[in-house]
Amino acid sequence: MNLHEYQAKELLKKYNVPVQEGIPVETPEAAAEAYKQLKVQYGNEFAVVKAQIHAGGRGKGKIRGTEQRGVAVGKNAEDVKTIAGNILGGTLVTIQTGEAGKLVNKVLVAQDVYYPGPNPVKEFYLSILLDRAKGQNVIMYSTEGGMDIEEVAHSTPEKIYKEWVKPNMALQPFQARNIAFNFGLSGEAFKNMVKFVTNLYNAYVGLDCSMLEINPLFKTSDEKIIAVDAKVNLDDNALMRHPDLEALRDITEEDPTEVEAGKYNLNFVKLDGNVGCMVNGAGLAMATMDMIKLSGGDPANFLDVGGTANAQTVEAGFRIILKDPKVKAILINIFGGIVRCDRVAQGVIDAYKSIGNINVPIIVRLQGTNAKEAKELIEASGLKVQSATLLSEAADLVNKALN
Repeated sequence: MNLHEYQAKELLKKYNVPVQEGIPVETPEAAAEAYKQLKVQYGNEFAVVKAQIHAGGRGKGKIRGTEQRGVAVGKNAEDVKTIAGNILGGTLVTIQTGEAGKLVNKVLVAQDVYYPGPNPVKEFYLSILLDRAKGQNVIMYSTEGGMDIEEVAHSTPEKIYKEWVKPNMALQPFQARNIAFNFGLSGEAFKNMVKFVTNLYNAYVGLDCSMLEINPLFKTSDEKIIAVDAKVNLDDNALMRHPDLEALRDITEEDPTEVEAGKYNLNFVKLDGNVGCMVNGAGLAMATMDMIKLSGGDPANFLDVGGTANAQTVEAGFRIILKDPKVKAILINIFGGIVRCDRVAQGVIDAYKSIGNINVPIIVRLQGTNAKEAKELIEASGLKVQSATLLSEAADLVNKALN
């Protein structure tokens, strides 16, 4: 589950992680008031207006049809109000959103941390995630923080450092010091970085994150270390331990069909192809998508009904797949192990009758427990459903349906 920047920062503060303070708002007028409040509290003349969407690249992204960027600096209350008005209600297109972009419903008005002082400011990069190859959490960091971190990783990978943390162990003090040392820090900034990294790792573990990224991680002119931005992804499987965090979910940022699929406990991911897939098991789903490609088509989705396929889940799957106008055929590929094939076949028949006329070809391949009975049920139904036993048969039927 992804979080907005303002949500992530509030959670990090609970772990004593210093952050760039800000106020989330939904109207230009509220943005102007937020600026005034921040000016009184922190004495800054400038404020930063940040679009709140679940995507990176906001600083370089633009509101569709305008030159307004997703992150901009306001010099006074009126300036902040204008920027917020340009962003709110607009569609922000970034390198991560693609051409579709994302609608901006909220902005974060944040304090200016680039104020002058005795020392130069500096931007760093730091993220924490699971290294699956090693089976350990890894802290990835670089002295080259900011908007072009992807280019740094591509062109100068030697500037990316890694620090692994063993399972069931806290980040060790020497590791935190090593990170601060590699950042080239000394004195007060060094001490503050050690505290920052230690508290950040505690937040990563305590919140059950799957990924935590701070970019930029910022050293101010008076040697403070703060998170100017925070991207936090929570592990969905651990949300049962955090009901308060589950309440932070923003479904307006998610694909509506994926949200609907979740209501039926369906694992669904929308793709850009022309053949709808309904399978049981992630491995079978991957094999089925490969088969669709070999037959000349492109998968329109990944839909795994799991081991509890019945009339209700099959019907829900049909309705979700058929919402995509690009779908020219539907392939149902079920291996009957836990679930009986005849039960799935009856579910297909019931779902077909419940939905009514379905204008795209449906190919059903059922193999395993009661596969013979399932094939007989479908063939006796009189519906426009084509049955296959072998994977090669299903591939041929998909090919014919598309040509």
